[in-house]
Amino acid sequence: MKKPFAWLALASTVAVSCLSASDGDKPEMHTNVADWRDEIIYQVLVDRFANGDAANDFNVRPGVPARYHGGDWAGLEAKLDYIEALGVTTLWISPIVKNVETDAGVDGYHGYWAQDLTRVNPHFGDLAALRRLVAACHARGLKVIVDIVTNHMGQLFYYDINGNGQPDVQLAESGDSVDGQGHLKPVKHLTEYDPDFDPRGVQGRTSLGESGQASVIFVYDPDANKLPAMPAIFQEARAYHRMGRVVDFEATVKRCASDTRKGCAECPGDACVDYYEQTELGDFPGGLKDVATELPEVREAMIDVYTRWVLETDIDGYRIDTLKHVEHGFWQAFAPAIRQRVRDAGKKNFLLFGESFDGNDARNGSYTRDGEMDSVFNFAHKFQVFDDIIKRHGPTNKFEDLWAGRASLYGATPQADGVGVAPSKLPINFLDNHDVPRFLYLEKDTQALTLALTLLMTEQGIPCVYYGTEQGFSGGNDPMNREDLWSAGYATDGALFAHVARLTRLRRGYPALTRGDQKVVYATPRTGDQDEDAGILAFQRALGDAGDEAALVVLNANAAHASHTQHQGATMKTDFAGGTALVDVLDPARPGYTVGGDGTLLVEVPAMGARLLIPASQVRDGL
Repeated sequence: MKKPFAWLALASTVAVSCLSASDGDKPEMHTNVADWRDEIIYQVLVDRFANGDAANDFNVRPGVPARYHGGDWAGLEAKLDYIEALGVTTLWISPIVKNVETDAGVDGYHGYWAQDLTRVNPHFGDLAALRRLVAACHARGLKVIVDIVTNHMGQLFYYDINGNGQPDVQLAESGDSVDGQGHLKPVKHLTEYDPDFDPRGVQGRTSLGESGQASVIFVYDPDANKLPAMPAIFQEARAYHRMGRVVDFEATVKRCASDTRKGCAECPGDACVDYYEQTELGDFPGGLKDVATELPEVREAMIDVYTRWVLETDIDGYRIDTLKHVEHGFWQAFAPAIRQRVRDAGKKNFLLFGESFDGNDARNGSYTRDGEMDSVFNFAHKFQVFDDIIKRHGPTNKFEDLWAGRASLYGATPQADGVGVAPSKLPINFLDNHDVPRFLYLEKDTQALTLALTLLMTEQGIPCVYYGTEQGFSGGNDPMNREDLWSAGYATDGALFAHVARLTRLRRGYPALTRGDQKVVYATPRTGDQDEDAGILAFQRALGDAGDEAALVVLNANAAHASHTQHQGATMKTDFAGGTALVDVLDPARPGYTVGGDGTLLVEVPAMGARLLIPASQVRDGL
């Protein structure tokens, strides 16, 4: 391995890199989305989807999960027929910016190790190729969302803890090397690239003890693309928190509510709150350097560069990584500025949603308030509903309880200059993604996956499908959940592909499933083999912006037997008028049901099955 050497941080006056004239003209800005509730997102890891240009296949290691495999934007463009056949309407593509090439034998193929925020990743093509992809999507009515990171940069420096000017991975314990019993103290193993969190900042240390905050030394290693970061502010040590890696994501300290950098004693009279200090200020494990997003210069650089990518490509939204690792003040500055600047350029309804990787719905919802996100990934729903109810056949009243809390935990009004829908009505629902094992991992229960997809496509919010789900991919944790789609041959005749395609047609065909409000009309705590309503969950989609359209979704998450919407003689009560005729459009036989005079409806649902009931007068031909 080539040994890296230090380079001096360049002055902040270094010019921001410019796009080449050969990249062509900027596209005109257009508003391509009428209502994001009508959209169905398909998440694509570009390196693993399709290889359309062999010219950018440098440092490619097919078959090695943690290395580049060769997928690119040209390949994605060439497979838009496949994507259209699936029926999704929006592509979310992995980060586009230039990354650290490789680190410790792992490549930056995923895009989350930024080195230069102003240039595209050459593994995926040039700017012209990205523009062609976006234009080709728009020509087909598809929208494009780009993944971005503001929390951290790639592994661009190390902490010179022992002051010897080289990145060491083994240091002796400070103090005497022999303990009180004459035994040698164990050597403390520590990498200067990724030391543990210290709220004082990573401390220098010699055999005599601590020596003050450790210097950081930026690495110059062209082979690994560890080069001066851009914009130039990121070449300065002050642009980073320099506190070492997070070791406990749930650790909290008491801080002033109005200024979390101050201890409670420093602001008497102010509320004292639990502050996730490590999570917000620590490096992301693996050596990803945490950016000082509170600095005005850093905020302006982030706003400038991410406005620029919209103007250069005409993309339709951003998915934002690691929300909870950045302070709310940053999002309250970043999100309104992006919205205003792209709106001034002619693009409205630009979607901003992010990842708060947490099962705490209150914490996730906090990022949809005060001018921040239009939406967040629905991690609480993924864990408590898709995992606990669908996969593990748990009580369905969990769903009811979770959704009942959304009105108070999430923003209840649309963001100014945002997408015009309240965050509480716009969760991004998903079964799995690139950061968690696939739904089919360990248990290849395609019946459960089929039911989960049915729920995903019929509930309130925006459904998000991870590429390869339609092919039955079943990889475990990263990187095994990032399979090559070409290994499946882009087949469109499989049962899962057909199921997803059918569900997307139904969702797009019935406005109640996109714009209707949601009301749970039946849920149960019972899961036993003798319980007649075990596993039943039913919810209505109606009102809101759905006009007169309505739908009733009834699921059975019990794997043992068929269940009914009834317990001890108490039957499910709906909001439909007595005598309303309903048709199950999921069943090819189109069975009918009639609502009782008091609004009650008794429905039997097969084990791990579902019924999608539409008023007979609203059933569309071909759907």
